[in-house]
Amino acid sequence: MNLQYLFKLQKDLNEKVYVSRNLDESILNSKNFLALLVELGKLANETKSFEYWSDAKPSTKGVLLDSYVDCFHLILTLGLDKLYTNISPKLKPNDYNISEQFLNLYVDINDLMVTSSKDHYITLFEDFLSLGLRLGFSLNEIENSYIIKNTSNNKKIK
Repeated sequence: MNLQYLFKLQKDLNEKVYVSRNLDESILNSKNFLALLVELGKLANETKSFEYWSDAKPSTKGVLLDSYVDCFHLILTLGLDKLYTNISPKLKPNDYNISEQFLNLYVDINDLMVTSSKDHYITLFEDFLSLGLRLGFSLNEIENSYIIKNTSNNKKIK
């Protein structure tokens, strides 16, 4: 996964959004955190991993990947906002079930909000990649899906 390229794509998209919507970047930090929490919740809902009371099946892999990439856009944005782009996250598969991984990610996001540090950001990034692996995505699938969605998002901005 070429993270520097992905950060560049996200930076270009963000700048285009900021200009087209006349946004002040300095006020977006809390909105980006909230957006990530909401999008992560949407992804959790698509997995149905927490619905022990239901026979509902998870969404298709394509729907899950699309929702996962929505979160990935925001995680890259947080890295750009905090200038945490020079990172080398390690792929850390783990034995946590999907529900536990979502809970860990909420803790990671909270840690980054409360005490912003590069280490907290890397932990969030690694745990997010770990969730992607658990959901059955390869790094190549994540990267390709991100690039496709980034291109589509760029076309939507006037």
